[in-house]
Amino acid sequence: MAPRARLWPSLVAVYRAQLSRARVARIPLLFVATFQSLGIMVLMRGVVDGGAEARAVVAGSSVLVVAFVALNLLAQYFGRLRADGGLDHYATLPVPAAAVVLGAAGAYASFTVPGVVVTALVGSVLFGLPVSGLWILVAVIPLAGAALSGLGAALGLLAPKPELATVCGQLGMSAALLLGVLPGGQLPAPIGLARDLLPSTYGVEALARAFEGDPDWARAAVDLGVCAAVGVISLAVATWAYRRAAVR
Repeated sequence: MAPRARLWPSLVAVYRAQLSRARVARIPLLFVATFQSLGIMVLMRGVVDGGAEARAVVAGSSVLVVAFVALNLLAQYFGRLRADGGLDHYATLPVPAAAVVLGAAGAYASFTVPGVVVTALVGSVLFGLPVSGLWILVAVIPLAGAALSGLGAALGLLAPKPELATVCGQLGMSAALLLGVLPGGQLPAPIGLARDLLPSTYGVEALARAFEGDPDWARAAVDLGVCAAVGVISLAVATWAYRRAAVR
């Protein structure tokens, strides 16, 4: 038996393979995700003039692209991979479980970059928001992507049937849609609690602060820190779920 490959080279190999596959198979879905977010902003433009509501709509719609791809599609991918026996292929390779999960999660999150940038820029123009703070997307996309990708992978690997993985991914994306485009202060307490438990919320909050005239970067950093912590936890759970599914 060959010795097990090291984590970093294995992760890079899985990442490149998944990204290459995603470029071919997922471009139409990325278009759909971006078009969906742009449509939401156009609809909300008729009822929202500006202020905190406008910032929430643009930030929530931008992060929704990540939720559609990194959460919804990754849940479907791992659910189908588990059902079709695709995990057996990875189990025969001397590749660490973390490399498989992190490589796939990183590829799906990276694939969302064009859609998020386009959505944020169009939303800024549509609602008259400043674009000077959009550099924060450099942190928001990978951190929100890590949190949502880990959640999506865990849902796909833990669901007993691929159909349930699809349903869970759709529900997670719907939650990101319904709870991400509204300011948290205007929601009833139970719904506000659900919003606080959603991993994408903290990426949305950090991006929304960047649209303020005088952004509070310290609070944005706290939001990103929470997002990073959730990402570490969700990816760890997804790695455990992969090991659990691969040995069955």
